[in-house]
Amino acid sequence: MDIKDRVIVVTGAAGGIGRALAKAFAEQGAAKVVCTDLRAQDVEDVARDVDGIAVAADLRNEAEIARLVEDIEDQTGGIDIFCSNAGILTLGGVDVSDADWQKTWEINVMSHVWAARHVVPRMIERGGGYLLNTASAAGLLNQIGAAPYGVTKHAAIGLAEWLHIEYHDQGIGVSVLCPQAVQTDMIQGNEASIASLDGIISPEDVAKSCMEAIEKEEFLVLPHPQVRDYVALKGSNYDRWLGGMRKLKRQFGL
Repeated sequence: MDIKDRVIVVTGAAGGIGRALAKAFAEQGAAKVVCTDLRAQDVEDVARDVDGIAVAADLRNEAEIARLVEDIEDQTGGIDIFCSNAGILTLGGVDVSDADWQKTWEINVMSHVWAARHVVPRMIERGGGYLLNTASAAGLLNQIGAAPYGVTKHAAIGLAEWLHIEYHDQGIGVSVLCPQAVQTDMIQGNEASIASLDGIISPEDVAKSCMEAIEKEEFLVLPHPQVRDYVALKGSNYDRWLGGMRKLKRQFGL
């Protein structure tokens, strides 16, 4: 899909990957970039930088996502690309509280579901559109030391696959972003974590990969190209891959 002259919504746009996406879309000639986040002042600053629209919204609330879609559709005439980018990292295992599991589930998965529920029918009526959903390499592999994160990112990829299968023939393109470590607030204090073994890349590099994937309509966005090899190993010899993950867990004392 050509990005030029498109109306684009980016969630989680107050910082990190979301902010870099908003700036990259503007640089590529988007007609309007809508920046949304729970952090109202920060997202207003980003929107001002890209001559966009700022919307404060709680993505754990379907009603607020529905309102966002309806309001932006009314203001702009239609959303062409919707980027469900907001996400959180929750560390720990099955002992993590139900409340934290639920919060992680709502942000990392259900916000994507609710966005698709409200924007895809409108896109189809207009003849097509595009979804960019941020997941993680943890969704293709896993995340040692962070069960809620690894599990919900797996679900986010499963949803993106389903959306592609279900709606591609109706003109809906889907890409799913699966980076390893990115220099954002999410990894502050964890720069030496397992996810950083292949290097920490900038949000701008991630955004560049996303621009290329959308223009080519590629499903998997892998800013860390090594991930493709890890996925191939996982698929060809699951037990060997699990053994390697256990070795990493011991290596990092987890």
